[in-house]
Amino acid sequence: MNSPAVPAMRARQRFIDLHGSEPLVAVAPGRVNLVGEHTDYNDGYVLPMGIDLHVAVAFAPRRDGQLRARSVTVEETRQVDLVELSAPGGSEWFDYVAAVAWALADAGEPVGGIDMVIAGNIPIGSGLSSSAALEVSVARALCEVSSVQWDPPKMARLCQRAENQYVGVNCGIMDQYAAAASRAGCALLLDCRDLTVTPVEIPSRASFVVMDTGVRRTLAGSAYNRRRASCEAAVARLRERDPAIRALRDVTPDGLAAAEPLMHPETYSRAKHVVEEMVRPQQLAEALQAGDLETAGRVMNESHASLRDLYEVSSAELEEITELARNTAGCYGARMTGAGFGGCAVALVETDMASSFVGRMQRRYSAPGGESGYCHICVPSDGAKLV
Repeated sequence: MNSPAVPAMRARQRFIDLHGSEPLVAVAPGRVNLVGEHTDYNDGYVLPMGIDLHVAVAFAPRRDGQLRARSVTVEETRQVDLVELSAPGGSEWFDYVAAVAWALADAGEPVGGIDMVIAGNIPIGSGLSSSAALEVSVARALCEVSSVQWDPPKMARLCQRAENQYVGVNCGIMDQYAAAASRAGCALLLDCRDLTVTPVEIPSRASFVVMDTGVRRTLAGSAYNRRRASCEAAVARLRERDPAIRALRDVTPDGLAAAEPLMHPETYSRAKHVVEEMVRPQQLAEALQAGDLETAGRVMNESHASLRDLYEVSSAELEEITELARNTAGCYGARMTGAGFGGCAVALVETDMASSFVGRMQRRYSAPGGESGYCHICVPSDGAKLV
C-alpha cells in the first residue's frame, strides 16, 4: 500500500515513542514530471503529477524557539535555534528542513519552535522530488504551529527560494508547486512564469509507471547548475538582439536559429532543447484529454531524445530502461523524468496491461549491483495536507 497513511503512521508512531504525546501530521507527495523537462527555470510550461509516494512530518509546537527534527530514514536527530539560521546553509537532509524555516522567517512570517519526526517512502535521488516533498511537508507543519495561512502557490515559492538560496540548488518552481498543489486524478499543466495552472484529467485507460534505474545523483554536486548557467548565457546573447527577451520562454525556434552564430555550440544545443520542449506539455495535455495515447507516447519519446542529444542529461541506465520499456507490450512511450543524470524514467502504459508491464520490466532490467529494477504504477494524488 502506497498512500499518505504509510509514512504518516511511521512518523506518528516514532514521534509518540520519542516524545510520549500525540502529534499532528503533515504530508506532501513526490511527483513525476510527464513532460517539460528543464523548462521550469526558463519560465516555461511543465506537466507534473503528484504521486502516491510521500514525505510525512509528525509535529508539535515548542515554546523555546528551537527547531528539532528526527529523520526516521537516517536515524538522526538535529536541532537549531531559529534565530541562528542564515543562508547559505548546506545540502544534508536537515539543511532542507532548516532552509524552509529560514525562508519563512526571511519573508516576514512568524516561525514558532517545533518538534518534528520525518518519514517517507519516496526513493531519495530518484528524480521523484523527495527534496520538494520534504520542504513542502515541513512548510505545512511550520504554518500550522505558527498560525500562518496555508497558501499553496505562495508556499511553493518560499520552498523554491529555500532550495535556491539556502541549499544552493538552482531549481525551478515545478517540484515545490506539484508537492503543494497537485490534484487527485490529474496532472497539472503549469505555467512557471505566472503560476496559472490547468488540471489535466488522466484517462482511465492510461497509467504512468515510474521505473527506477537504481542510479542516484546529488543535484547540488551535479551538472544541473551548469545546465542552468548555459540557459542564462543563451538568454544574455539573445537579449543583445532583442532586449524584451526575459527567458528562453520568450524565444521562438526561428529566433534561436538566427542567433546560433552568436553562441557557443554547447550553449546553443542546451537552448534548442528548452525552446523545443516548451510546446510539449501542451501537446501531451491535449493528447491525454483526447484519449490519444499514441500521440502522447510520441511526445514523450521526442522529449527523451532531446534530453539525450541536446541537453545531454541521460545515462546508459536511462537509455537501457526506456528502450526496454518501449519494446514491452502495452507501452506507448517512455522518457527520463527529473533532472536526469540517473534517477527514474516514466512510461505511458495501457492500464489493463500495467501490471504485466511492471512484471516484465522487473525481470528484464537489472540495476547496477544486480538488483531487479523497481517499478511503481503511479496514482495521481493530492498536494500537501494535514492527515
